[in-house]
Amino acid sequence: MCMSTNRLKEAFRKTGILIGLISSLTMISSCTNNAEDDQEVDGVNVQTVYVEDLPTYPSKPLPVGLVWETNEDDLVYASPDAKKGGVFRSAMLAFPLTLRVVGPDSNTGLRDLLLGNQFTLTDIHPNTHKIIPALATHWAYGDDGKTVYYKLDTEARWSDGRLVLADDYLFTLDFMRSKFIVAPWYNKHYTEQILEITKYDDYTISITGAIAKPKIDLHYYYGITPTARHFHKLDENWVSNYNWRIEPNTGPYQISKIKKGKYIEFSLKENWWAKDRKFYKNRFNVRSIRLDVIRDVEAAYRHFLKGDLDAFGLTMPSFWHDKAKGDMYDKGYIHKIWFYNDMPRPSEGMYLNQKSELLRDKNIRYGLAHSMNVELMLNTVLRGDYSRLHNLDTGYGDYSNTEIRAREFDLQKADAYFNKAGWVERDEDGIRIKNNRRLSFVVTYGSELHANRLVLLKEEAKKAGVELVLEQLDPAAMYKKEMEKQHEIAWMAWGFGFHPQYWGQFHSDNADIPQTNNITNTKDKILDTLIERFRNSADGKERAALAREIQQYIHDLGVVIPLTTVSYVRSAYWRWVKLPDPPGTKWSDTLFDPTNGDGMMGSTGGLFWIDEQEKARTLEAMKKGEAFEPSTIIDTTYKTQ
Repeated sequence: MCMSTNRLKEAFRKTGILIGLISSLTMISSCTNNAEDDQEVDGVNVQTVYVEDLPTYPSKPLPVGLVWETNEDDLVYASPDAKKGGVFRSAMLAFPLTLRVVGPDSNTGLRDLLLGNQFTLTDIHPNTHKIIPALATHWAYGDDGKTVYYKLDTEARWSDGRLVLADDYLFTLDFMRSKFIVAPWYNKHYTEQILEITKYDDYTISITGAIAKPKIDLHYYYGITPTARHFHKLDENWVSNYNWRIEPNTGPYQISKIKKGKYIEFSLKENWWAKDRKFYKNRFNVRSIRLDVIRDVEAAYRHFLKGDLDAFGLTMPSFWHDKAKGDMYDKGYIHKIWFYNDMPRPSEGMYLNQKSELLRDKNIRYGLAHSMNVELMLNTVLRGDYSRLHNLDTGYGDYSNTEIRAREFDLQKADAYFNKAGWVERDEDGIRIKNNRRLSFVVTYGSELHANRLVLLKEEAKKAGVELVLEQLDPAAMYKKEMEKQHEIAWMAWGFGFHPQYWGQFHSDNADIPQTNNITNTKDKILDTLIERFRNSADGKERAALAREIQQYIHDLGVVIPLTTVSYVRSAYWRWVKLPDPPGTKWSDTLFDPTNGDGMMGSTGGLFWIDEQEKARTLEAMKKGEAFEPSTIIDTTYKTQ
């Protein structure tokens, strides 16, 4: 057998650069050779069968009386004018730690692209928010309120040409429950929340969750992707053996080339099984995707201006206002767009690790919050383009507590809380001291784009007697430190889901455990009870009310200082890159994601295309010094305020 051996999103959204995490990769091997550091490696042959004895599962009779549903009625949102072809060139700030999407170090920026090619049973329409077909064509609901039945698409295939069968879904349950994948969150979720997957024949399954939920929530919380059972050998060596194997997928693209530390390429499948399905037609248009490692954002922008990259995010004010100007824009070679969306917002904040003795004191946490002059940062460094994020769960409709207001910069309140905690005296630098110890905290962050914000907050915090020590690590080191719970204050943004989720980030079960998302190490029995009630509720109104109560409780704990939010994306792109009308969907948090995105948070990606004739025309015009009409688009189709 051929064997190969051995989270973030906010920066990708705002710069158009993928935060792939750097790797200590020692070898990528194909079936015929081992790769040296400077050797280009074609993708592993995923058609190779790695597992001889494939697991199979028994079937049961299908219950009678099921009412099957589908959705072919919602409007498409891709453009019929889209053209196939071209190479979409983008960048990542560092090389990923692994190609795995579960297990240690797997929650990298590249994971979004990998999961964007691993389809779920159903998607959510990003404008109507209704269920639409994906790997399943039809679905039905059990009387217990916990079970969904699915008819699988009989033409769905893995990238090695093998059919996707019911057994691949049942294998997912074995896979996600396995201790060998070293993924405690998945182990718990697929044991305690997804109780059973039942096979009725090769193309009919059901999934039963632990508790009844509203119908749309059943798809979101209990929906799964299949796992290629012919590819995975679950044993104690799985993590290391599968670090650099290219896993078979069901989406339009597959990794085709890797050069260690340099680039990763994805290629469009020539006869992808879903290319003519209603909600996938005229999408996923580029022939290939090339991600080059460019470790500096400013350098990446220079590459973009030279035409080496096709699009670049301008959400950062310094880019939109200061850098995105000059001949390339004035002559119409590069276009600009400001696109408003209507969606949940990433939870950007300063996450306080209660493993720190000082940060276990609520008075210290409150005092810190009142020491952060976020308002000044918004009005100066961020040019007034951003807004204050008041609640970590913003944009979820009834599931968001709009009454919560972030603690404002207030030196008197900060002084009162710090004094209450016993930090009254100050040293010659004005920093509070107690028992010969300074009131000092290390803030760990992973992007130079945030340095000017942090410098401002650091200087303002001195007025309250707080010292912030700024620690910029490369994304890999930052992520590893935070997931190992070794940070004091993490400056980061989590992504979002269809509804807020709390168990992973704030339940005691995930505190003090590496590789879980509870990076504040929150352990609170009352909060645990609220989270468990939220998870166990089948009533939409009750769940929304509990979500609002949980948000208030988390706010009262003060374990996160919310920072900033935006209701739009801004980008620059070469004029040969074309967008539909409107340019995106309600849930588009970037206009230039070439893959499906997170289907269960809206199937939004792959809408743009590259016009190769327009590219040739543009390059020729540039040689001759000819100009086009400059273009700046402000699209308010989905603007809500």
